[in-house]
Amino acid sequence: MLLTNLETSFSSIPVDEKFIIDTMAKLYAERIKKNISQQELAERIGMKQPQLAKLELLESIPTLKTLNRYAKGVGMKLNIGLVPV
Repeated sequence: MLLTNLETSFSSIPVDEKFIIDTMAKLYAERIKKNISQQELAERIGMKQPQLAKLELLESIPTLKTLNRYAKGVGMKLNIGLVPV
């Protein structure tokens, strides 16, 4: 029952927000994998740690510019593509 509710909740999220959620999850996983603290990453990308924490918790929706800054901070590059609908 809980899984069904989660699936229903997730399916109601707009596609562009799903992209942001998925991207933040991957970036967060990369930060953890590389053992980079929130404080260290925040300093690397010119952001305050509490602001970074809000991004990771999706309490604040990041812009593409912010996603790219985060990606660069963990040694990655944001890559956006187009596909036919």
